Amino acid sequence: MMKVIVALDSFKGTLSAVEACKIVSMALEELRPDVEVILKPMADGGEGTALAMMAARNGEWISKKVTGPLPDMEVDAGFVWFENNKTALVEMAIANGLPLLSKKEQNPLNTSTYGTGELIKAAIEYGARKILLAMGGSATVDGGVGAAMALGWQFLDEKGGAILDGGAALGQLSKIIKPRVLNLPPIEVLSDVDNPLCGRYGAAVTYGPQKGATPEMVEQLENNILRLSEIVKKQLNKDIKNIPGAGAAGGLAAGAIAFMDASVVLGIDTIMAQNNIFHELKDADWIITGEGSFDQQSLRGKVVSGIVKAASNTNAKVAVMAGQSFVPEDEYKKFGIAVVASCKNDDMSLDYALNNPHRCLASAARELIATFIK
Repeated sequence: MMKVIVALDSFKGTLSAVEACKIVSMALEELRPDVEVILKPMADGGEGTALAMMAARNGEWISKKVTGPLPDMEVDAGFVWFENNKTALVEMAIANGLPLLSKKEQNPLNTSTYGTGELIKAAIEYGARKILLAMGGSATVDGGVGAAMALGWQFLDEKGGAILDGGAALGQLSKIIKPRVLNLPPIEVLSDVDNPLCGRYGAAVTYGPQKGATPEMVEQLENNILRLSEIVKKQLNKDIKNIPGAGAAGGLAAGAIAFMDASVVLGIDTIMAQNNIFHELKDADWIITGEGSFDQQSLRGKVVSGIVKAASNTNAKVAVMAGQSFVPEDEYKKFGIAVVASCKNDDMSLDYALNNPHRCLASAARELIATFIK
């Protein structure tokens, strides 16, 4: 019997990874009922990681009300619990993500990761022996200071008073005090980017504008996180300024390194190790993966690149489904991809494709299956 693994990432803003995988699997069951189908919703450590991992590994959702992106905001959040190895997966966007705010509220001078710290604390109290911290989709540029506050760290101004939450308050930071007791399990930051904390490609300059920052705000935020990095280096003897990936989620990754002794790992590698996809690939004939936009970035550290790398040691052929494809055929074939199918064809408007994602993905999946999965 032919075996096909369906392992798609989310189509950002239109379909979750779980939804995308189900659409493709339904097309397979319709056209090839004789095929064994294995669903493995994917993520790379960014937004959507919690749902994908919970579905792929039968995790349990543990609900928790926490502080939202703004200090006076409470949100219904939670974390994913994996009982077999006592591991918790905390996705920061669920507590402090940009989609939780209206356009008017989006201002990284005011937003904080405090709620993410509350989720980490709740996971520890639940019995976590390891915590996976997923980045992506954040509304913040606070260097993870908010999250550290929730875990008991103190951040003081030059007069000895506690600074407020948010990116703006980092400008008053003068002293950092470690909690007397800080019992943390190992924490892995699942990063989908390699941006450093500071500089041209850092958290403020690269991602600040996406979170509502004006050019003046970006300059202020850059100065503030640079100040944070210098104080951390001087007082904690940790250099977080230029670590690849430390700029993820507005510098939350840097804060996790400085205040939680976390390590930064490539999200896709950890997620594939966790969801047992390597075992399923051993006797698979095809693996269908993909995401909303298949471009050059897809070939570096994203879900598609991880799947191709894993499949290269097996006999499984790789098919990619995407909302749109921007990689030439000769290039993706050299990379190890057999076929790419785009949901948006040349005769279709982008608005139509975005407004009808289920229909477009189902149609593209049926065409790919009828042509190639034989």
